[in-house]
Amino acid sequence: MKLKPAGIIIVVLIIAVLAYFALKPKMSEIRKENSTELSNTSTNRNAETPGTAGTTNTATDAKTEDRGFNYTPEKPENGTLRGVVEVGATGFNSFVINMDAQKRWEIVSKDFGESLAYEGLATTDDIRIGLKKYLAAMFDKGVSNNNMHFVISSGAQKEPKTTTISNELKKMGYVVNNVTADQEAKFAFRATVPPSFADNSFLVDIGSGNTKVSWDEGGNLKAMELPGAKYYEKGTADNSVYDDVKTRATTIPEGKRNVGFVLGGVPFTLAKQHRKGEERYTVLKAPQDYKAADKKMAAGLNIYKGLVDATQTDTFVFDWDANFTIGFLLSLRK
Repeated sequence: MKLKPAGIIIVVLIIAVLAYFALKPKMSEIRKENSTELSNTSTNRNAETPGTAGTTNTATDAKTEDRGFNYTPEKPENGTLRGVVEVGATGFNSFVINMDAQKRWEIVSKDFGESLAYEGLATTDDIRIGLKKYLAAMFDKGVSNNNMHFVISSGAQKEPKTTTISNELKKMGYVVNNVTADQEAKFAFRATVPPSFADNSFLVDIGSGNTKVSWDEGGNLKAMELPGAKYYEKGTADNSVYDDVKTRATTIPEGKRNVGFVLGGVPFTLAKQHRKGEERYTVLKAPQDYKAADKKMAAGLNIYKGLVDATQTDTFVFDWDANFTIGFLLSLRK
């Protein structure tokens, strides 16, 4: 039987229709696979290219990355060695600096946060012997007797032991300077905030007994006192302290919030976790990026968070060399 042309066309059409229905499921799977592959490729490109639509964790990465603070203070010329001992709430901190007539200074030695503790000073004889050994080590560094100074912090003045120590120092012929929280804040500002940042930044010193804040307004230093990192010992609630810090820190003028320069025991502990070598300045991470190891650290982080939330300052710089007592030395006329 010989098919006519019209019959041939009909047969071809029937075969084509049958082939279409046979291959349709397979074609659908291929299109689906191609679609999935394109989708994954697009997602991977977005994830690998910072700043593009679809990027994830960019904000988080910006907060957690280590940042530097590139500033180098001027060196003193023809300076004099001066020593200062902070009689703190739990022990001594000592600093020897080289300071010139223009108040430029550099650290020569420091016993910062790890100085002679009070535990072994049970009697007045223990205190006297301990102080003599402590002072001898300072004099060995080249500080003359008349350039040695003693300061009792505002928080330490509330501790009974410091009164006894102060009396023993006076018997040895030394002048002991009691400072207020307001003075501490201003001294800390002078020692810590570089001149080029003095008109647009502020200072915060998170201590155990109180937190001091200071900034410059038209050449006059302003100061405020906030709760310290041991507020929990008084039974004060975290949210109460946070609200207090946040409310009062909003009074820091907006033009003074460029950088927050930081001192204090808790910031010392935070900065120590990611300090690089012997850098003088360490930029702290965001409060939520730290995990509290104890109650004091948790309380300090709560205060830090209140300051960050109030000021919206994103750069807090810890200074490894500065201390409010160095600001005291800078305030002396000679």
